[in-house]
Amino acid sequence: MSVHDANRLREQIATLGKSLFDRGLTMGSSGNISVRLDDGGWLMTPTNACLGRLDPARISRLDRDGRLLDGDAPTKESFLHRAMYDERPQSGAIVHLHSTHSVAVSCLPDIDPCDCIPPLTAYYVMRVGRLPLVPYHIPGDPALGDAVRGLAGKHSVVLLANHGPVVAGKNLEAAVYATEELEETAKLYLLLRGHNPRGLTPEQVAELEARFPRD
Repeated sequence: MSVHDANRLREQIATLGKSLFDRGLTMGSSGNISVRLDDGGWLMTPTNACLGRLDPARISRLDRDGRLLDGDAPTKESFLHRAMYDERPQSGAIVHLHSTHSVAVSCLPDIDPCDCIPPLTAYYVMRVGRLPLVPYHIPGDPALGDAVRGLAGKHSVVLLANHGPVVAGKNLEAAVYATEELEETAKLYLLLRGHNPRGLTPEQVAELEARFPRD
């Protein structure tokens, strides 16, 4: 990958990170973003960085073995990203946020751990699909990476209990769009709890999955 292409991706990470921050989908220094490079390495947002104020030149660049090549030290949750990439060679980017409504769903005691949010809308099915819950682990626990790895082969999005979503996409825009769709659907789900909402039928879900396969 050329220096120009890598710099373009750094700028894209900073631009989309600011967009997520400005709209309240992440706060403080929470959340992280990564993009897979053609050489097998990654660009990742640095540890303790605010997504709303990223300096493209300081975004971490790692080689295929996870060694830092340039930029600041990467997010301390880089192992989450690597776990997803290990199981999803087709994925080119990952977004992990602590977005409010998605985290709220992850804290509910009665959700289905195999599918946390029902198929309320077509775009949720198209961009997220079935959403499994990863049991709670203390932040930074390497076992969390193993738990994510166990689900990532079948799911492009997982929800970490009492923590937040990890979303993979074919590129950064796709991962961001799926993250936004998940957060809006989580909000809908919370608004509709207790109202017996009409979701999509299994036949409607199957038709969407056939017509619009995810990465």
